[in-house]
Amino acid sequence: MKWSFRLFTLAGTEVRVHVTFLLLLLFVASQSFLSGQGLPAALESTLFITIMFACVVLHEFGHVLAARGYGIRTPDITLLPIGGVARLERMPRKPSEELVVAISGPMVNVIIAAAIWLVFGIETAFHPGYDFLKSGGFFEKLMMWNIWFIREVGAVVRCQ
Repeated sequence: MKWSFRLFTLAGTEVRVHVTFLLLLLFVASQSFLSGQGLPAALESTLFITIMFACVVLHEFGHVLAARGYGIRTPDITLLPIGGVARLERMPRKPSEELVVAISGPMVNVIIAAAIWLVFGIETAFHPGYDFLKSGGFFEKLMMWNIWFIREVGAVVRCQ
């Protein structure tokens, strides 16, 4: 993809980031800093976005590993401000294989959310009004974001 650069290669799949992602990080940091929250809030917000996108990379590798199980190579994953895109060589031949590849990404987010819940013993419930800016600590927000991400991916899949 034009305007993207290589971060690393893992198991034959190149992970790339689009330059607009860096604009997202700059925007998030500046919003926190300029709103009077200072440098610590700007750094925490930037770290949170970075960790969120690490979860997006893991989500995309869920698709990659499932596709490989059917002999489909995935040359690269590109991170954009709106999420990640794993580029498959081809689509699976059978609908059941396509389903497995499609749900493998969100299942990674289920595992991440469950791991955070188990390790940190977070006691909160997901609800549509959850405010990421005002609610909970870092790991609670990360857990809730992974749950929200599963929900949003499901909505996109239902619309297609």
